[in-house]
Amino acid sequence: MSLNDLQTLFGQHPSSALVQIHLSSLAGSSSSTNISLPLSPEVKSYPDAIYFNYFSIGLSLLFKPINGYKPKTGLLRDDLQDDKLVLGGLDIYNVRSPKEGQRKTKQPYSTYPADTIMLALASVPDKPDRAKEIVVKVSTTGKEFVEIMGEPERKGGGAGPSSGSIGIWCEWTKDGVLVEFGGEEARGPQAWERGKDAVWNIITLFPPGQSV
Repeated sequence: MSLNDLQTLFGQHPSSALVQIHLSSLAGSSSSTNISLPLSPEVKSYPDAIYFNYFSIGLSLLFKPINGYKPKTGLLRDDLQDDKLVLGGLDIYNVRSPKEGQRKTKQPYSTYPADTIMLALASVPDKPDRAKEIVVKVSTTGKEFVEIMGEPERKGGGAGPSSGSIGIWCEWTKDGVLVEFGGEEARGPQAWERGKDAVWNIITLFPPGQSV
């Protein structure tokens, strides 16, 4: 597998060879000087979900308990039963420097260290010409996502508290893809008019047909 092929990791255990090879490859390709191998995630455990947060490579993995396993809150990495956890979702981060005059926001994650991310798309019977995949770059905009993937099944954001701080997001449920957009273009009352030019900030992947 390659760095841009993440959907093949669904169903894997935290310590599986596929997951470990992918993480090691990411660390080796990153330009960050703060990475040491093996990668050690920040672990957040809850009875229904375990998060492995890899800040230095812009990746967060969501493992779901199976076979009746209910982890306690606050467990350490060594306390987890890996054979009873499977990957059920992940977040990929794209941290961009703000444009001149735009406000800076604190972000613990670095940018995912791959030039492109390949996402396989579902077949749609009434749209035989629909693309089979989308290749996402760090510069891919809302307009480009919609041109290739079509209109999303769910979307929201663009408004919020008085500052309008909630960025726009789109979910293609059939593909298992949710995209949150960043920058000033993605916030405020006119966000949906400007959103076509907004670049993605976080891509969440989940099993197709489900929803986050």
